[in-house]
Amino acid sequence: MSAKIVKAAAFVLCGALTLSTGSAMAQDAKSLDELLKFVKQGQSSEAKENRAREAKFSKDKANQASALKRAEAERAQQERLSAQLEQAFEENELLIAAKQKQLQEKLGTLTELFGHLTSASGDLASNLEVSMASAQYPGREQFLKDLISKMSGSDTLPSIEEIERVWFELLREIRETGVVTKFSAEVSSPAGERAEREVVRIGAFNMVDINGNYLSFDNGSLSELPRQPSGPYTGWAAELASASGGMHSFGIDPTGPTGGSFLAAIIDTPNLEERWHQGGYVGYAITAVGIFAFLLAIYRLVVLTAVSSKVNAQLKSDTAKENNPLGRVLKIHEDNPTMDTETLELKLSEGVLKETPKLESGLTLLKIIAAVAPLMGLLGTVTGMIITFQAITIFGAGDPKAMAGGISGALITTVLGLLVAIPTVLLHTVVNGRAQRIIHILDEQTTGMIAEHTEANLRS
Repeated sequence: MSAKIVKAAAFVLCGALTLSTGSAMAQDAKSLDELLKFVKQGQSSEAKENRAREAKFSKDKANQASALKRAEAERAQQERLSAQLEQAFEENELLIAAKQKQLQEKLGTLTELFGHLTSASGDLASNLEVSMASAQYPGREQFLKDLISKMSGSDTLPSIEEIERVWFELLREIRETGVVTKFSAEVSSPAGERAEREVVRIGAFNMVDINGNYLSFDNGSLSELPRQPSGPYTGWAAELASASGGMHSFGIDPTGPTGGSFLAAIIDTPNLEERWHQGGYVGYAITAVGIFAFLLAIYRLVVLTAVSSKVNAQLKSDTAKENNPLGRVLKIHEDNPTMDTETLELKLSEGVLKETPKLESGLTLLKIIAAVAPLMGLLGTVTGMIITFQAITIFGAGDPKAMAGGISGALITTVLGLLVAIPTVLLHTVVNGRAQRIIHILDEQTTGMIAEHTEANLRS
């Protein structure tokens, strides 16, 4: 009995699994008989679906066989077409070879002519691409390129007009290298703005605008150099641009068509301000010391000039004035007319000694600055060389230009030191000469007064 129950339960479980996926009606069965009925209905419907699938598979198999036959027929047709095309290709190759041979026979000596023409056109096209005359006559190189492409083919030949135009462009380029002409062209400013300007072309070397600014020609376009050469070059260019004839000075760069290396070297040359900044902090210190020395020397020179004029006026006066060193020394003699000679001499010497430091004030400082300025320049040079060699240690010495630039910058401080020391020595000499002249007058006058005083005592 238990075995039957187990079989029945298993049957019910299998039927439930089948009905759960196939039909929702099994969920409403109220008894085993009704469940059995539903299962039977499901089996019959599944059998119908399976037969329908088998029929569809059979039909698809027949269709696949038919499609395979059609594909095989298409492949055979394409293979026959491929064989025909290969045969036609081989025949055309033979025909092309025969035509080329026929063309070579007809050309004869013209083949060598066209070879030379192609070579000359290629060289001329490369020259015209960088020629400054192309700014006035654009598009010349494109004609030559098209002609080269035409002559490189085997189906067409250049015409007489095209050959003559090559000769014409060659002669025109030769002519344009020796003329100075003015024309309008679109020029780019350093800020990137483009505008029409009057342009003067000096042969095939340089171009300037009406204001004297040098222009560069690159990739068929004109642009103003971001930095113009210093010196009289821009003034000469402006004068030439505004002239209508005659002889005029102008700075020509003969390497202009090949890059303008001379003009670039002039432009890259630092001006005085840039060279001064290359000295760095040591250079700034030397400059400050030099300015102080110059102002001190000028001040002392003005003071000594004023004192010298007062001393000269005192020499012409019979009364002592205390507004000058000589007057103050003479005042000592006037205040002590009866003093003995030895004491008066000591008093006058004391007066001269009191006036001497005032007259020689600043001279020692000028002498020290004249001696220290070259040493400061040497200090800047040594530190600059240390920095340069440190950079060489890190980055190597592959660029001699950069290394030379660092050494040049290091030597700027030595130049600044000498520029301060030499004028300071000269100013010290001038100022010291003025001071010594006044001191000499004081010594001369005191000696004279002592002699007069001694003579007067002897008479009395």
